[in-house]
Amino acid sequence: MPISIYVVDAFTNQVFKGNPAAVCVLSSPKDEVWMQNVAAEMNLSETAFLHPQQDGYSLRWFTPSTEVDLCGHATLASAHILWELGYANSEQPITFYTKSGLLTASKDGEWIELNFPAEPPEQVAAYPNELMEGLGIQPLFVGRNRFDYLIEIESERVLRELKPNFSLLQQIDTRGIIVTSKSTTNEFDFISRCFFPAVGVDEDPVTGSAHCCLGPYWENKLDKNEFIAYQASKRGGVLKVKLHNNRVVLSGQAVTVLECELVG
Repeated sequence: MPISIYVVDAFTNQVFKGNPAAVCVLSSPKDEVWMQNVAAEMNLSETAFLHPQQDGYSLRWFTPSTEVDLCGHATLASAHILWELGYANSEQPITFYTKSGLLTASKDGEWIELNFPAEPPEQVAAYPNELMEGLGIQPLFVGRNRFDYLIEIESERVLRELKPNFSLLQQIDTRGIIVTSKSTTNEFDFISRCFFPAVGVDEDPVTGSAHCCLGPYWENKLDKNEFIAYQASKRGGVLKVKLHNNRVVLSGQAVTVLECELVG
């Protein structure tokens, strides 16, 4: 029987912007090999797999090469599909059961709010030579959480002009590398770019889970707990970020761009 799968552009209200994620809604669990094969076939930074569980949905995320423990944009895309296609009541929050614990999504007008765990970075004095060599920068701060390195650099201009050496960054033993700077405009509080070559994604267009690290970092730097953030990839994307009780509320918009069926 064919299985429906959708492609959603997340953290944007325009098609072909933001971060595309595939969303596969299942009636029952599938094995990991099958899910990994589908994710490789979709060849997007993340493919989300959902099936009903208790009062919500089980949710797992796969890159083209591996499963990950936390993903923001594919969670946003999943909530968008569940509400848009009537799987879930749009007036009620959605509960997701994931490898990072319980996550929730709720609607706030045109925006979708995700309640995620805060993942603050700890400053590190020692780090692999390949990190700065691969980025070609001088850092103001280097930190790390359980997923990624976080690096603050001197300016938005330097960040936007980065041309990383992904073969070097791939050798680093983390999920990825987040590079950030304060924004030079009044439109945004901070900007970032995110690189994940170790899990098969050289540069992720918009990374919700990275803002679980970026939010706490900039909270301490800017002495505020609500932000408008921009991820300065080629596609680009906008996020609202709010800190509360060791949680990070990420808000974004989403638009469906493709509906298809898996027949193999």
